[in-house]
Amino acid sequence: MQKNLSERPFVHETAVVHNCTLGRYTEIDERCHLVECEMGDYSYAIRETEAWAASIGKFVNIASHVRINATNHPTWRATQHHFTYRAGDYFEGESHEEEFFEWRRDNRVTIGHDVWIGHGAILLPGVSVGNGAVVGAGAVVSKDVAPYTIVAGVPAKPVRRRFSEETAARMDALAWWDWEHGRLHSALADFRSMTAEQFLDEYAQ
Repeated sequence: MQKNLSERPFVHETAVVHNCTLGRYTEIDERCHLVECEMGDYSYAIRETEAWAASIGKFVNIASHVRINATNHPTWRATQHHFTYRAGDYFEGESHEEEFFEWRRDNRVTIGHDVWIGHGAILLPGVSVGNGAVVGAGAVVSKDVAPYTIVAGVPAKPVRRRFSEETAARMDALAWWDWEHGRLHSALADFRSMTAEQFLDEYAQ
């Protein structure tokens, strides 16, 4: 079924979105769960994706069942169980340990523009994914992903580059993801038919 996305973000009635900032033409699909995230214009998250403390760029394509910033447990403590940092749930008069949650927030995930994250991928705390990168389905990303690079596997490792370094630099300089909606529409046929190099030759200064 065709959706009519608009400048107002589309959030499915079954999704949970808490303390987030969503850009124009964004879409949060069924049973997604986003907390303390920023999502740039035209990005979307498909069914049952979870994200916490993440900065997501524009035109990011997030497939279903993705986990962004899968939370850390305190492996250095005598116990890893969350009764130590969610003590208010277990003991009358106790409160949650805010310092622990701030430590988690300090390990925010950052995703650039025009990124594709495949079905069931997991992005661990603190990683950064560069512009134009691809994360393969089922990958577990434990290290930063270079721009315009395809990674896959557990743990995720580079498979190949999408573009040469020269083409990637030209694409970043063009920054088409910052174009106005009307300009994107007018270039639609060229987005569909041209290679990256042809597109740059046509539109880059």
